[in-house]
Amino acid sequence: MRLFLGCLLFLIALPVFSQEKASTENASKVKIDSLYREDQFYFGFTLNTLQDKPVGLTQDKFSSGFTLGFLRDMPINTKRTIAIAPGLGFTFNNYNQNLAVTQPNGVPVYTIIDPLTEYNKNRFSHFSVDVPVEFRWRSSTFESHKFWRIYGGFKMSYLIYDKSVYEDSQGKILVTNNKDFSKFQYGAYVVSGYNTINVYAYYGLNSLFQSAKTNNESINMNSLNIGIMFYIL
Repeated sequence: MRLFLGCLLFLIALPVFSQEKASTENASKVKIDSLYREDQFYFGFTLNTLQDKPVGLTQDKFSSGFTLGFLRDMPINTKRTIAIAPGLGFTFNNYNQNLAVTQPNGVPVYTIIDPLTEYNKNRFSHFSVDVPVEFRWRSSTFESHKFWRIYGGFKMSYLIYDKSVYEDSQGKILVTNNKDFSKFQYGAYVVSGYNTINVYAYYGLNSLFQSAKTNNESINMNSLNIGIMFYIL
């Protein structure tokens, strides 16, 4: 009789246990499919170089940049390893070089500084609002956030503030809101890496200047910015 009762209780408990296990598995699947996203916030640091420079223009100091923002990760496959991510952010870029920007009579003038001329600093800076869109691949899973990633993106930027500074022993010349800078800028970028640290490269597809000349040569420089990018959930 005891053996019969024991078997009966076992058979009653087994379906309940199986049902709970199946429910747990289903809940996990639903959670992964409906809630799992990656890399929502980003910030990065870059070294900035100028491409297609006019004759005589050089960069003899490091030029730095900083970017940050938010991206809405939207997975498009069942495993959630492929996604599209539009976003909004801000970028500050600084360019040290030897192209002096002055503004006599309210008109910007561009002059390549003579190599024999001594000066303390010469740079121009941009602060922009960004609208990036990324196409993403990653090897991530719901259980682990340490994974490989390759993100390709296109970024459109609107210049909201610019400043050019030239300083020598005679004083400082400051030019802001220069109408010759391109208000709308755009470019392509790629981010690749593992876990926290990722290599970032951005290439500007249009000129930083929309209308500027030096020594009768048009200034059509674009930017190449290389650095590291960090993503946070």
